[in-house]
Amino acid sequence: MIFHPTGHDLLNQPDEIARRNEMIAIAVHILAIISLPLAFFGLLGFCRRLDLENPLVTLGLVVYGFGELAVMSAAVLSGLVGPILTRKILESDEATQKILYAILMNNFQMNQGFTKVYVVAVAVAFILWSILLLKKGRLMQITAIIGFIVGILSLIGVFSGHLKLDVHGFGLFTFAQSIWMISVAVFMIRTENKESDIISQEI
Repeated sequence: MIFHPTGHDLLNQPDEIARRNEMIAIAVHILAIISLPLAFFGLLGFCRRLDLENPLVTLGLVVYGFGELAVMSAAVLSGLVGPILTRKILESDEATQKILYAILMNNFQMNQGFTKVYVVAVAVAFILWSILLLKKGRLMQITAIIGFIVGILSLIGVFSGHLKLDVHGFGLFTFAQSIWMISVAVFMIRTENKESDIISQEI
């Protein structure tokens, strides 16, 4: 998200800079798409640790996966379709540009719709998992509180319209999501170490 170009970077720059920004846009979105199955894989391990037989755990994973499908669509529209449209706009005559601008705006609105689905899905998943994490140790209770804060504020932000899902707004959401995931990773590492210690003592 730090390197994510804006529409201004793609349409209102000298040609050499615009082409460079197009490559950056494609690269960051390909990286984002690659990260999606990796994030799901990590959270699957987290859910297995929590207990996949628990309906709340499974529901959270299903909702999160549903959201990932939506944000994958958003990334394709923004990173793999958007730069092609902006390049055609820059190279077309005035009459064609008007048509392409309309298509680009439609592309943007679809991107926003898919992104909203993703933010809501992730927020709901975080809340569901956090309900269960409150029953764990102190570290997990802190993680649960973070999950509740991120989830509830994200839902309020989306439905109230205060969370603008532009580069800055979505970047803020991604940063908050990352904090929660890092705390979950610490939990999993510590739990794994404790289990290893117990096995060593039994041996």
